[in-house]
Amino acid sequence: MKVLITCPPMLGQLAEFLPLFEEVGIEVVAPKVVQILSEEELLELVPTVDGWIIGDDQATERIFRAGKAGKLKAAVKWGIGVDNVDFKACKELGIPIINTPMMFGSEVATIAVSYVLGLARQTYYIDREVRAGNWVKPAGMSLAGHTVALVGFGDIGKATARFLKAFDMHINVYDPFAKRTEADEEAYRFLSFPEELATADFVVTTCALTPSTKHLINTETIQLMKDGVRIVNVSRGPIIDEAALIEGLKSGKVHSAGLDVFETEPLPMDSELRNFDRCIFGTHNGSNTIQGVRRASHQAIRSMFEFLEIGVTA
Repeated sequence: MKVLITCPPMLGQLAEFLPLFEEVGIEVVAPKVVQILSEEELLELVPTVDGWIIGDDQATERIFRAGKAGKLKAAVKWGIGVDNVDFKACKELGIPIINTPMMFGSEVATIAVSYVLGLARQTYYIDREVRAGNWVKPAGMSLAGHTVALVGFGDIGKATARFLKAFDMHINVYDPFAKRTEADEEAYRFLSFPEELATADFVVTTCALTPSTKHLINTETIQLMKDGVRIVNVSRGPIIDEAALIEGLKSGKVHSAGLDVFETEPLPMDSELRNFDRCIFGTHNGSNTIQGVRRASHQAIRSMFEFLEIGVTA
């Protein structure tokens, strides 16, 4: 049997996981992946393997149909987000598939918090200026007493709220599907988006990408925000309409943004976002800690072995 792995964080620690596959006689197919493989590359690879551990690749119906016509028996989406995978096609084709939920709440939340801190104190901007030979001292923003509009209250959102609350920040939560406890009700305010958006000093998005959340942050909602708002996105790029964000940055309506994700990844060289020095950019890497990758990878391997009916647990 062969299993294809296209998840960059898992590939980065592959030496640790290879013995688990070798023990049961599975050959691992491990192409070089920076972010994703193209559809053509996947159409060539997927039909040749029994299982596919998917990263952020666009796992389309076309690819799954090609896989089904070949050897593909099962797939696992590594990580939480599933917007890039056609689960409906898998169901229709009879290909068992699952993701690895509840794995990275704290990991991604710490990235969100690091962006909030970096935007508040402009530490990343200062670092770049010092490296360029400039000795700058921009005035920062204290966190205590300021308000965060937190969009999404799942595993990541809850951890983000908990961490930011420790800085004595006020947290307004926007999530119509939030599962909240009595303690949550006491600690945070639960509102309907975009209610009271103008009170927020930071807007932090941790929600899933769905038809209702695509471009949730757009020209209209940015205009509802406070002048000088700081925006952080650690969920999925299309939550934000980047053209609207760029206009907000140009006008000064948006002070700065911390983006771990983008509408197009990697960020195109000609993106105007690159022109704003106070912004912080990542590489869709919020979940990538040694411990988090280990947890999710073992879960992905366990699920794959179950699908392939291999009686060994990872």
